[in-house]
Amino acid sequence: MNENSAGLVRVYALGLMSGTSLDGIDAALICTDGEQVFEFGPWLTVPYDTGLSQALRALTDGKGKDKEVFKVEAALTEAHAAAAQSLMAMAEFGAKNIRVVGFHGHTIWHDPAHGVTRQLGDGALLARRLEIDVVNDFRTADVAAGGQGAPLAPLYHRALVRTTEKLPALPIAVLNLGGVANITWIGNDNALHAFDTGPGCALIDDWLRSRTGEPFDRDGALAARGRVDELALKTLLSNGYFLAPPPKSLDRNAFDSNALSALSDEDGAATLVAFTAQTVALGLDLCPARARHLLVTGGGRYNACLLAALAERIDITVEPVETVGWRGDALEAEAFAYLAVRSLSGAVLTLPETTGVPHQQCGGVLHRAG
Repeated sequence: MNENSAGLVRVYALGLMSGTSLDGIDAALICTDGEQVFEFGPWLTVPYDTGLSQALRALTDGKGKDKEVFKVEAALTEAHAAAAQSLMAMAEFGAKNIRVVGFHGHTIWHDPAHGVTRQLGDGALLARRLEIDVVNDFRTADVAAGGQGAPLAPLYHRALVRTTEKLPALPIAVLNLGGVANITWIGNDNALHAFDTGPGCALIDDWLRSRTGEPFDRDGALAARGRVDELALKTLLSNGYFLAPPPKSLDRNAFDSNALSALSDEDGAATLVAFTAQTVALGLDLCPARARHLLVTGGGRYNACLLAALAERIDITVEPVETVGWRGDALEAEAFAYLAVRSLSGAVLTLPETTGVPHQQCGGVLHRAG
């Protein structure tokens, strides 16, 4: 199977994404043939209600009960259906106008070294609710073939690069700062390399939640009042993952903040910000050539302290993706709409350079509406 499959057809697709930050559902509508993006429709974010958020967190942390998985999966799927219906109403688009929904689901366990990746989400139920074909389970085929199953957005990042007029000179890197941080490196010949660099905002969010009860550090205000504890930072950076060659990927809970237990709230937040920034810097050093520009997407780009720490540790321009006209809050949902269309046509979703899979790999599971 070639990376680009013949017979691609321009269609409208709706993407749904629930990230490792556990904050809610992003939904976005695009027009694409699985190669180019021709139109960007509306998008929205729907926060999880407290009960569903807590249930997902318990399963992600391994504290939920096995018997609750199917109940939580059904609730998660219904929440995604509601988000998709809200977006269609916003767009004044009926189900008949949308060819496919790309449904990532919610990752509760990711351990590719042992051939395991688990995303909650009932694709068949969602297809029935929306009366639209649904593609889900994007990672399993890649992991079964020996890949990392992540990251999955690089092909979409490259599609955006190909159609962006005011893009900085290549090579560039796209940094997604979600719960986990990952990089897509795009070279002058459109070559791709991608991998998880380390923690994104998960540790910072968990620190705030445990210390202050707040779900995240708004604007990085708490971290900005603290000082980096260099000894604790050194301990965090001692993990061999950061110097391991890519491709590589992580579970949300691959790291913990035990080394920071004696620190104040402010100093702990500042140290975790430095940890994320330094691991991104180490990741950039593992790319095939030095990127000239770092474009940042994901919720972490709203953390001013984190962006400042990145700029301090990386000797290239660091800017949010909005500076080149991309929609950072919608980007991952757009990516799964794009990948769903590729899946329909049999085009590949992952490459050896993006997930370490031995050969280019198709993926996704199709659930028919009827």
